Amino acid sequence: MLALTPNCECCDRDLPPDSRDALICSFECTFCSDCASETLSGICPNCGGELVRRPIRPAAKLENNPPSLLRVLKAEGCAPGDDQATRAT
Repeated sequence: MLALTPNCECCDRDLPPDSRDALICSFECTFCSDCASETLSGICPNCGGELVRRPIRPAAKLENNPPSLLRVLKAEGCAPGDDQATRAT
């Protein structure tokens, strides 16, 4: 099940579970659409994977399957050409 991380790892923008602006890679690194397109060119800076739109969990399922409260933020921010790093998931 997707964790539904609540923020963009680059700019810390809030990305609620129903956000259509959240993009993820196959490891669930999460970015807003602005950072994903303008800064990262659709590529995850952590694993090098493709960033795709995160699916929306139906509201009725959130009570028993809540989104993560853990905010993940790259302390140095994101820049084009960031070194790819291994991310513990």
